[in-house]
Amino acid sequence: VRLVESGGDSVQPGGSLTLSCTASGFEGTGSTFIQYDMNWVRRRPGEDLEWISTIFNSNANRTSYAASVKGRFTISRDVTKNTLYLQMNSLRTEDTGVYYCATNMDMKKNDYGQGTQVSVSS
Repeated sequence: VRLVESGGDSVQPGGSLTLSCTASGFEGTGSTFIQYDMNWVRRRPGEDLEWISTIFNSNANRTSYAASVKGRFTISRDVTKNTLYLQMNSLRTEDTGVYYCATNMDMKKNDYGQGTQVSVSS
């Protein structure tokens, strides 16, 4: 599965952004986008990768969030577009970092794409 992130930008504190992650490469695998748990992780400057959210592979679209983003960020997916989203509201300076989407296997292998940069500053 190939994942490409986009949507990062520079915003002021309190602002909002929506990140996108387009998935491809399912052809011939017998799998589809809905079958994967999908995750967002981020790397803040000078820090290790931090898991921030998961949307699970169920029709109920069950989700989970890190305490640092719960109530401010919303993960979702559009299976017709094979795209994962992260709606980020009430952004803080500490949300600055590079954001990556990943399958569970990507996380186990520590294998990520180029990510998308989010910068929050006044």
